[in-house]
Amino acid sequence: MYYMFRLASLVAAIAFSHGWLFDDFGEKLNELDEISLWPLPQIFKSSDLSFQLSPNSFQIVHGKESSAGPSCSLLQNAFRRYFEYIFGEVRKQDKRSKQAFSPDLVELQVWVTSADPECDGYPSLQTDESYELTVNQPSAVLKASNVWGALRGLETFSQLIYEDDYGTYHINKTVISDFPRFAHRGILLDTSRHYLPLKVILKNLEVMAMNKFNVFHWHIVDDPSFPYLSRTFPDLSQKGAYHPYTHVYTPSDVKMVIEFARMRGIRVIPEFDTPGHTQSWGNGQKDLLTPCYSGSTPSGTFGPVNPILNSTYEFMTQLFKEISTVFPDAYIHLGGDEVDFTCWKSNPDIQKFMKEQSFGTDYTKLESYYIQRLVDIVAATKKGYMVWQEVFDNGVKLKADTQIHVWKRQPQYQDEMARITAAGFNALLSTPWYLNRITYGQDWEDIYKADPRNFTGTDAQKQLVIGGEACLWGEFVDATNLTPRLWPRASAVAERLWSNKNVTDLSNAYKRLAQHRCRMVKRGIPAQPLFVGHCRHEYNGK
Repeated sequence: MYYMFRLASLVAAIAFSHGWLFDDFGEKLNELDEISLWPLPQIFKSSDLSFQLSPNSFQIVHGKESSAGPSCSLLQNAFRRYFEYIFGEVRKQDKRSKQAFSPDLVELQVWVTSADPECDGYPSLQTDESYELTVNQPSAVLKASNVWGALRGLETFSQLIYEDDYGTYHINKTVISDFPRFAHRGILLDTSRHYLPLKVILKNLEVMAMNKFNVFHWHIVDDPSFPYLSRTFPDLSQKGAYHPYTHVYTPSDVKMVIEFARMRGIRVIPEFDTPGHTQSWGNGQKDLLTPCYSGSTPSGTFGPVNPILNSTYEFMTQLFKEISTVFPDAYIHLGGDEVDFTCWKSNPDIQKFMKEQSFGTDYTKLESYYIQRLVDIVAATKKGYMVWQEVFDNGVKLKADTQIHVWKRQPQYQDEMARITAAGFNALLSTPWYLNRITYGQDWEDIYKADPRNFTGTDAQKQLVIGGEACLWGEFVDATNLTPRLWPRASAVAERLWSNKNVTDLSNAYKRLAQHRCRMVKRGIPAQPLFVGHCRHEYNGK
């Protein structure tokens, strides 16, 4: 993986030196506002030569020697989906019959070149998402080593097509060679603070694919509610969800999310955050949480997971064994953040345990004791794990492939990224991308300017930064406002994680992002506007 990205960076650098990238074509493309690629490809050459397409004759097909054929349902479904993205508006309106012209471009051939196209597999951190796209008469050709790269190329191809004032479809002669800058490009959604209906999750997975995100970080449970329906411990949701039947994710729901995501090249990484953020867990699992004391008597309230009981680890062993079988991804997010020590400090049994373990009064050592046992439990399931930065800060012994997730504002997150990578761990950034924080105006600009590798460190350290995630926490977000709050602001993160590090022109980005937002709206996504104006398609009909 390391060498693939080093090679990709070298290719991009050569491309910049030869003027092959978008900036040299910006003036021409600004005149053709219909062409607005997002995120910007690594290498992009376009010509003034325009080809016409007709929805009545155009096809998306497998290349004759492609290793993925009609039996590859993932691509077959993608072909239908992207044909609808491109031409669906025609069918919804007057179903324009035969055009009065002979189309120049009649098909897009999709060639998957590796012996194993991965049609039935799952994307991973090591997935190759690169592709090459050539648009020329009479056929366009999309080449990728596997289905995941083909999916990314299909999205780019769909963005190249535009309509003129007479409703005729066009695409310019184009050559693209593209690959992501970072392997992990994620969106975190919180389904505990407000339950998100399944259709909202699926809709946003759809939009993630439109923006070339490839990880859905599912913060599925937290203090307020436990909507995950566990087969092993059904009382967790029966007693911990907002409603035991309407506000839960059943095994079939979870399976649907995972498959829907897979069909779009998106990994699903669940987060079961402990020992804090677990108040809802205690409703359905007796003695899991720590009893808090007021003086020498129990107060009737409970704190974090009780780290001194063997029953705690027996429970966690069974729960994470189930989780590891339900979610196919190689990683599980274990949380580990924001543990309030007040209750632990009040509990006499905890105090006694602290003395026995020679922890003194340092409760971070108790937290580390718990996390250490938990990561060993998860490691026994053959899963890797992600943790929030506090776990690293507190000195827990972690596996070499652990991913440390940086979220805190202070001290400077750049310093934290430097410390994590200096210790040899993979790092993920979210600090500047908490999209639940909203302001008036163009807040996407600061989101866009934040770079995960903008810290003082060696090249080897920078390579340990595998990407980042935009986070939308749910205190003030539910099904009514999630999608417009997330998009197109999250799109700014998408380009930062996909495109070349030198793609930083805010003026150019604004023009393309405004058009991309209109594209999403045209596809049925209620993405909020960037500023004043309108989308061209808004007034095509009455």
